[in-house]
Amino acid sequence: MSNKDLSEAIKNILEKELKSFSKLIPNDVLTNIGKNVSPQIENIIEKNGFVKKSKYQNLEKIIDDLEKRLSELEKIKAD
Repeated sequence: MSNKDLSEAIKNILEKELKSFSKLIPNDVLTNIGKNVSPQIENIIEKNGFVKKSKYQNLEKIIDDLEKRLSELEKIKAD
């Protein structure tokens, strides 16, 4: 989940839960709350073993590159 998606989800949850107060609270306040809370939520999620899609894809690319290098080294050693 991207940071923008997570922030939007937090904003939507806050708006839903605080529906009666949302008319009194400016939208930028809810956006700022989402931006401030989002990193903390991400840390909690990562502590439970989950990562964002972008981080997963970066790790997957690193693994693929390392596997290719390992295969090349094994071929060189076999020759």
